[in-house]
Amino acid sequence: MSHHLFFPLFSLIFFLLLFSVTSRQNSYRILKSSSSSSSSSCPLNFKDVKPLLQLSNVNPSNDLDSNCASILGVLRIILSEYLNLTGSFYPPLNLAESCWNSYDSAVDSFIPGFKIRSSCGFRTQWISEGCMNISTKSEFEKLVQPDLNDVVSNCNQSLYDSFCATCLTSIATMRISYLTGANNGNISDCTNMPFIYVSGVINQYGPSDPGTAKCLLSLDLSSDENGNSLKKRLLISLISVVSFVGLCCFIGGFFYYLRLKKEKERKARRKRRMGRVGSGSGSNLQSINGSTHLIKYSLDEIKQATNKFHRDNLIGKGGYGNVYKGVLPNGADIAVKRFKNCSAAGDAGFTHEVEVVASIRHVNLVELRGYCVATTNLEGHQRLIVCDLMPNGSLHDHLFGEFASEKKLSWPIRQKIALGMARGLAYLHYGAQPAVIHRDIKASNILLDENFEAIVADFGLAKFNPEGFTHLSTRVAGTLGYVAPEYALYGQLTERSDVFSFGVVLLELLSGKKAILSGNDEQGQPLLVTDWAWSLVRKGHILDVIEEEMPELGSDQIIEKYVLTAVLCSHPQLYARPTMDQVVKILETDLPVPCIPERPISFTAELEDIERSFSNNGFGHFSIY
Repeated sequence: MSHHLFFPLFSLIFFLLLFSVTSRQNSYRILKSSSSSSSSSCPLNFKDVKPLLQLSNVNPSNDLDSNCASILGVLRIILSEYLNLTGSFYPPLNLAESCWNSYDSAVDSFIPGFKIRSSCGFRTQWISEGCMNISTKSEFEKLVQPDLNDVVSNCNQSLYDSFCATCLTSIATMRISYLTGANNGNISDCTNMPFIYVSGVINQYGPSDPGTAKCLLSLDLSSDENGNSLKKRLLISLISVVSFVGLCCFIGGFFYYLRLKKEKERKARRKRRMGRVGSGSGSNLQSINGSTHLIKYSLDEIKQATNKFHRDNLIGKGGYGNVYKGVLPNGADIAVKRFKNCSAAGDAGFTHEVEVVASIRHVNLVELRGYCVATTNLEGHQRLIVCDLMPNGSLHDHLFGEFASEKKLSWPIRQKIALGMARGLAYLHYGAQPAVIHRDIKASNILLDENFEAIVADFGLAKFNPEGFTHLSTRVAGTLGYVAPEYALYGQLTERSDVFSFGVVLLELLSGKKAILSGNDEQGQPLLVTDWAWSLVRKGHILDVIEEEMPELGSDQIIEKYVLTAVLCSHPQLYARPTMDQVVKILETDLPVPCIPERPISFTAELEDIERSFSNNGFGHFSIY
């Protein structure tokens, strides 16, 4: 009996063991699958994103551009919080698909069936790409360390009104100086990475604060609740300021004393240095060698390089002097500017200005290679500066000169040139110490390197001569057609005088027309490209400003943005023009062009023109210049 029961019992035990092993394997597969699914999930926190989408007014009734801009702004809030939490700017590339799917699910609650990438034109990898291979907070801080303290002091506060402008200026200076990589449209490129960093790491209120979001991420999260929160913060700030006044008054005197002491020491050092500079031409040149990277060339070396300033080597003429191309013994191509009517008495001023210009370094500004100061019986006193020769000449050459009859510049190249000009001028105005006003922005002073990157030349040269050379019949330095009205009429010179000239050059770049058009207007006055472009824009024919048959045209929306920016920059009234750092932000980001104010009526306007302007446009008042 036991023998007969043994085999069924053994079979039952074997079956139970087999079932147990199979169950364990299935459980292991389930756990492994669950673990794999967990490891491939997006690390970004989209759980609390719906209130942000609601506050940013994402809904089916909006136009596509508005919804895409809001969705992008909210995503940068999420990336800012992720940076603050993990120290990384973006998730790994292998999780990009998962992150977009998670965000699609959140947006689906507001716009059913809306797919962010296909609808807004975002690429999958953009959510995991950055600027100049920077991926972590520490890498970013190491790169921008010199300007980081200024950003912290100006951006770690409630960013409303003027506080926002101060913070944006600090960020623009930092970005122009160190984040020089390509702006390829991704979420965290060189334009947007500093804003993500500041809102997530620097600003104490965080990226979801309405003031921070509006200032840094161009996202409006305002509501009544946010307004009340703002009032509370302002009240707390007011109480804190009043409480702090007593302490500030107490220690203010001490700091003022220290400041006066440092100022006296600085003046004493400057006096000693100027004494060394003014002690003779040999001392002047030694000062240049000791404080900059410049090379001191002899006049014979310059003559040999330029074939004794042969006219075949002449590549430019101007009010300051002539420009010659040359070749050094080592094979380097150079451009030599030879100044007119020089005297030994002006060497001290020349030395100082060369030192200032040589100390200014930026990818879109020309870099001095060397100088020469000499006196000969036959040629008199000579002052020259030496730069690298740009292989593609100047913008004037391609628009109106020797290259104009060849292939026209394509839209991508013109866009690159426009951005390069804007960045270079913004650095002169806000990055250089002391700030430099160019005073002679024109197409021939915009050089082009081998990659058609714009290089701004001749900045600071208006001060190289004590009398100040001029291109006009007055003491105003500049070129007819490019000079701002307030500078030409009243001698009022500010950074926005350069903005006007930039606007004229940008119109030349876009239209292929010169600053002063051939022919006259109906009143017999010279027709300016600024007036011609304004008349087209005012009639709504914005795209008619663009040169015909321009290769590789971009989207109408982008092209119109550049035209409107040029018209705004070349506005005859100073107050209406933006600053150059604002121009850079407008051209690099999705920030819209501000409203363009009505232009004033000219002196030559007829009475019927004035009456027609009032009746047709409904403007309450006009300025006359």
